[in-house]
Amino acid sequence: MDQQWRNRAASAETAIATRHLSKLWGLPGTQLGVVAWLPTRKDSTFATWHYWWQAHLLDTLVDAQVRDPSPSRVEKIKRQIRGHRMRNNGCWTNSYYDDMAWLALALERSGRLAGVANPKALATLSGELVNSWSPEAGGGIPWRKKEQFFNAPANGPAGIFLARYGNVVRAQQMADWIDTTLIDPETHLVFDGIRDGSLVRAQYTYCQGVVVGLETELAVRTGDPRHAARARRLIAAVAEHMAPAGVLKGAGGGDGGLFAGITARYLALAATDLPGDSAEDTAARDAARGIVLASARAAWDNRADVNGLPLFSAFWDRMAQVPQADGARGGTANGAVFESSSAERDLSVQISGWMLMEAAAKVSTVSAG
Repeated sequence: MDQQWRNRAASAETAIATRHLSKLWGLPGTQLGVVAWLPTRKDSTFATWHYWWQAHLLDTLVDAQVRDPSPSRVEKIKRQIRGHRMRNNGCWTNSYYDDMAWLALALERSGRLAGVANPKALATLSGELVNSWSPEAGGGIPWRKKEQFFNAPANGPAGIFLARYGNVVRAQQMADWIDTTLIDPETHLVFDGIRDGSLVRAQYTYCQGVVVGLETELAVRTGDPRHAARARRLIAAVAEHMAPAGVLKGAGGGDGGLFAGITARYLALAATDLPGDSAEDTAARDAARGIVLASARAAWDNRADVNGLPLFSAFWDRMAQVPQADGARGGTANGAVFESSSAERDLSVQISGWMLMEAAAKVSTVSAG
């Protein structure tokens, strides 16, 4: 692993810990990420907390543990899991299947890679994701309970988790549904989803990322050539349409702050794990690695330096702006979190930058070609 990228990932981790990590309600043995920096009292007391942002914080703590194993980080992982459950009213589930899929992924990796196992949580979340499968209604699994919106950001991470959890058959069904229903025949990018039978044609970076991850995971676990072929096709589409000059497009703050970081995570998975010895396989892995590293170089070069620690931009090809104390905080509506007046204030944006640095550290171990 390249020492420069290891160092940058460690700096990003320290920045998150310094600015965002705090005990939940002052309780010992707990931790969550404060959703904004500089925070309001509402932020600091976790009146606002955003379930799926915290799941990605946990997942990135696991990345850091893989990079640099440490007993103290294992304790942070345990505190994060404990804080998440306590803030979520003592349970693991909520009304959003995409949220639950992100947490399931993070908890599965926490057990497998950091030794912090939560088998009851995984069983509960697996049950939610398996039982929400709705082919009779046009799905896929829905985005949210009691809705007919079947989208890639729910089915992609759910499929990755279920493949890792042992339900490869359902994961393949999810991948096949996405490939049949949501692939743009012109660009080969992934559309957002199907709402009440109508195609939602928006194309977000993280839709591409989770499908690259799902097809890579299935290519590794099944050996079925259709999965590697789909992953190769989608990596090429991302390189052509979503990474100008090799740098992944940003989507602002709020929920969008996480989109590019998620994409980098699963491009890194493809760069290291996508199987195959053909020229096409090698080219796909090299392309995925190249996007991760170009994005990471841009994000690092455009960071702001605050007390010696990086503050990442919501758009990795633009300079970061240091937020001011009087700026407006992002609000929520219909299950979505909007960006603050300064997107760099949002925890999502900073987790995404950290996630990118961890992805760069991971792919730096792999030689091109």
